Amino acid sequence: MKQRLISILLLLVLGGCQADSPTSNGTLRDRETLTVSAAVSLKDAFNEIGDLCEAKTGKAISFNFGASGALQRQIETGAPVDVFASAGKKQMDELAAKDLIDAATRRDFARNTLVLIVPRDSKLNLTAFPDLTESDVRKIAVGNPKTVPAGQYTEQIFEKTNLQDRLQSKLITAEDVRQVLDYVVRGEVDAGIVYMTDARTAGEKVRVVAAASEDAHEPILYPVALVKDGKRKQSAREFLDFVLSAEGQSILRKYGFIGVSEK
Repeated sequence: MKQRLISILLLLVLGGCQADSPTSNGTLRDRETLTVSAAVSLKDAFNEIGDLCEAKTGKAISFNFGASGALQRQIETGAPVDVFASAGKKQMDELAAKDLIDAATRRDFARNTLVLIVPRDSKLNLTAFPDLTESDVRKIAVGNPKTVPAGQYTEQIFEKTNLQDRLQSKLITAEDVRQVLDYVVRGEVDAGIVYMTDARTAGEKVRVVAAASEDAHEPILYPVALVKDGKRKQSAREFLDFVLSAEGQSILRKYGFIGVSEK
């Protein structure tokens, strides 16, 4: 019981759940608010999707963005979530194994690319991941592989290219991919590994110097599903349908995501 209470409080803090806010007719929308826990790399695209979905359905949506592994743990400990969108299949698979998602609603809805970035004014001549072994590269920001899918994919790249042991002492782990991006933007590290979509959000504050080969890691697939104990099934289905719709997919492409069936 205590663990469940802690999880609920954590979700409220991380998600910044909407406060009571009157709609045009003066009612409180938060009583019917749909709660969507989503990988932080989806933040910009999902915020736009959420706005349009709210406008179409008239139902409020509250997003809880974070590392997929951390969101998974919240669901496992009873956090009140209606929809889960992960940046990796591992987290969704583990929830499915515990019968915590509605497996019939699970869909892959987007793909992504992993890239190596450096601060905008970096003088380093990096053009590929093996260049990270150079002596003038001292700090590399990566997602924590225990909870961050981007960190798990990064670890796979390093292991496949025999870089893991050579780079271990240089790695600075972050709790989500946006924190990796922040480290690079602020020049606190020499390089970082993020999704292409995250690099795009930083604009000219970072430079992409290399993209990971698709055969260097597992496919970067984003699955979404209804949480089995979610209370707002109809609203959850409407949101999921909108994400999968042509309009939702167009928004995801706008932010750099790749369609599941695209080459």
